[in-house]
Amino acid sequence: MSLPHAILTALLEKPSSGLELTRRFDKSIGFFWSATHQQIYRELGRLETSGLIRALPQAGPVRGQKKEYEVLPAGRAELARWTADGGEPKAVREPLLLRLRAAAAVGATGLDAELTRHLAVHRAQLADYQEIERRDFPAEKAADENRLQHAVLRAGIGLENFWVEWLTETLATLPPERP
Repeated sequence: MSLPHAILTALLEKPSSGLELTRRFDKSIGFFWSATHQQIYRELGRLETSGLIRALPQAGPVRGQKKEYEVLPAGRAELARWTADGGEPKAVREPLLLRLRAAAAVGATGLDAELTRHLAVHRAQLADYQEIERRDFPAEKAADENRLQHAVLRAGIGLENFWVEWLTETLATLPPERP
């Protein structure tokens, strides 16, 4: 995924200012595609210059007011084109897995603390995702929900479940540390 397409997606869901986009990235899209405040503002400028988005007209004086952006038809067409194009799956590049491979060669001293830290992070993320699912996708509204957004959330839940299970198993198989 590219940042311009993430921004187009977010703006199609709801016209927003750069600050609002940053907050939304922190709370939703950022779970799987992160961007800094500066990256978002820089990309908004590029998207506006290329005619894919526009700043909504302001009712009063513009000075000091935040610009809200909306997607133009060309932006919607670009997002539809990009969605249909697809792409190759990316190989996993997880530094923790490389650390385990290195530990097999040099010893696992201290690795249990790192695995335990990762386990805590993944358990917390899993709890966050499950709370979002409980709050935003209750069973009684299953027919009304946005199924694709829920599918993205379920992917996150599945990945976090994987990491929690794998880290728990891996911690149990670590050799005892030598003094």
